[in-house]
Amino acid sequence: MSDRGFMSVVAAFASAVLLTQSVTLAAAQAAASPEPKVVIESDGTVQEPARAVPLSTFLTPEGKDYMIDHLKAMEAPQDVKQQNGGQSFIKHYLDRDLELFPLDRKDDKIGGVHVYEYTPKSGVAEKNKTRVLINLHGGGFSGCWPSCAELESMPIASLMGIKVVSVDYREGPEYKFPAASEDVASVYKGLLKTYKPKNIGIYGCSAGGMLTAMSLAWFQTHGLPTPGADGIYCASAGAFGGDASYIAFPLGEARIPSAPPGQNQLGYFSTASMTDPLVEPTNSPDVLARFPPTLLITATRDFAMSGAINTDVQLTKAGVDSELHMWDGMFHGFFYNPDTPESREAFSIMINFFDRHLGKN
Repeated sequence: MSDRGFMSVVAAFASAVLLTQSVTLAAAQAAASPEPKVVIESDGTVQEPARAVPLSTFLTPEGKDYMIDHLKAMEAPQDVKQQNGGQSFIKHYLDRDLELFPLDRKDDKIGGVHVYEYTPKSGVAEKNKTRVLINLHGGGFSGCWPSCAELESMPIASLMGIKVVSVDYREGPEYKFPAASEDVASVYKGLLKTYKPKNIGIYGCSAGGMLTAMSLAWFQTHGLPTPGADGIYCASAGAFGGDASYIAFPLGEARIPSAPPGQNQLGYFSTASMTDPLVEPTNSPDVLARFPPTLLITATRDFAMSGAINTDVQLTKAGVDSELHMWDGMFHGFFYNPDTPESREAFSIMINFFDRHLGKN
């Protein structure tokens, strides 16, 4: 054997010895410091030790950057507070919407209720001239007009080529349930003078998604026809809570709630019964059975995730055509940023859903 070959064998042997020593040392350290044990209590409560949770591997590079920016923004209380109708950290998204989506906005009233009407500058698409969408903005029934209304209406109006009417419904703490449902019904009745029910869609995110479900129940009990389709985004047709309160909330909002989130924590519902199907339609299978085709959108770090899943289950049991779409690793209202692939995917699903269902009997 040559000197070079001999030295190669020696080097390989030395490497093997070092590797064996490293594995042995790691095993010894693991035995000396075992991982904290998960504890299961008698009632099924799981006591889980603290752990680091990285971002989802399914996020796009843009989605990861967006998620990091969001979590950092949630750590800054001054950015979470509402300013001029919306949180300061969403102003950039509004500016981008204005750049990306050329629209005309009309300040109007329908049925005596203040609304914004969004139409594409290029005009409404031919197939959508007999169709219209109603948007109910998010904001916890206590604000975010018009910021959230713009973020939810502008992309859909532009990309779908359709008129979107966003409702400036009454909110808390000044107003209480059922003020918002009454306002939505007034706008809906006004639009029924021009549009057939089957050609009207209604959707919203967060509080607006909850109000979408509540409005459908309100229509039923007040003799109004069922619209063609609806979208319940970042929300549910019933209570929040479930696993999402303990898993999705801290991972998506960078903080742990003092109590599981729910409608009864919102001042708008302070005088309402949370068992009333007009507040939580999932309390009545009969009410749910009369819902139109419904699109639910959520994410695994959305504190509304569990409620959205339960709503999909209950609607399906009631025989309703229900679709549930979830984005792994994203958070509550993630599609407010129009620049990420995840948001564009959500826009496409929303548009295709309404396009398929509006106009059907």
